Amino acid sequence: MQALTDYKGEKSCCVHLNKKMEVVCLPALSRVAVCGGTHGNELSGVYLVRERLKKKEEVETISVVTVMSNPRAVQLCRRYSETDLNRCFTAATLSSPISDETPYEIVRAQELNALLGPKGSDEATDLICDLHNTTANMGLCLITYSDCDWICLHICKYLQKEMPSVPVRYIHFDISISEAYSLESVGKHGFAIEIGPQPHGVVRADIFNMMKEGVRLVLAWIHHFNSGIQFEGGVVDVFTMVKNIDYPRDPETRSITAAIHPQLQDRDFCLLHTGDPLFLTFSGETETYKGEEPLYPFFVNECAYYEKGIALSLARRKRVEIPSIQVKRD
Repeated sequence: MQALTDYKGEKSCCVHLNKKMEVVCLPALSRVAVCGGTHGNELSGVYLVRERLKKKEEVETISVVTVMSNPRAVQLCRRYSETDLNRCFTAATLSSPISDETPYEIVRAQELNALLGPKGSDEATDLICDLHNTTANMGLCLITYSDCDWICLHICKYLQKEMPSVPVRYIHFDISISEAYSLESVGKHGFAIEIGPQPHGVVRADIFNMMKEGVRLVLAWIHHFNSGIQFEGGVVDVFTMVKNIDYPRDPETRSITAAIHPQLQDRDFCLLHTGDPLFLTFSGETETYKGEEPLYPFFVNECAYYEKGIALSLARRKRVEIPSIQVKRD
């Protein structure tokens, strides 16, 4: 395998703006939501939200709403009670009729959409930051549905600068907003902050403090932006999800027959080449990556994805050139 900083064999892809890089003026971010407990056993976000709710903090120019997204799952310390809340925010699900048989998380998704949205409307919250943990060794990732949202990309660039000891990456899911299924898609801008590794049902001080510092810096950036500071452009690496890979399975029982190979375990975002070890079967055989294009693995051996049939996801890296931005004045 190649080292994290070695892009040898990777197809070069850089997205440039079509015209001269000028300062882009964008509306102020007046309403912001910090959400946690969307998955009730991802405890950094749960405890950070509890701390914020105690303080009822407001940051000068920003109205910050702090939300415990899935209180029932938090009480149970489970990912969800009936169905995955973070798959309930598509336009179709948010507009579906509610009955006595409707799963709790779908009802809760519609409540959150009423509180923070409605999704796709002018009334929607300006920016939603949803807090998550992963068991994968991913550092701090911003996950969003746009590779050209200058607000989210600039926040990522700011975190990379202000948190030099932490690997900060930007993951892009190339899905339309109407089909986008997670909570952050309700806002005009939004991202999940995904931090790991941390076991589900456990809180680690180092991971908690990383999340706390990340949220503090996000709110600081918004405050600086709203106050009129101009943020210079630059380049941000964007990892666009290409596909998911399942574990090898028994064709009859559908039980998994292999684990992530030790040479890949804990090496999220290490460029994966054809022939690199991918799985180690329980009988001791190595299965290799057979894709022709080198790609970046992430969510490697994520505990919560066993039920979804996902052993890891693969992404393509591109370098996105972002413009300088400044708040738009009336």
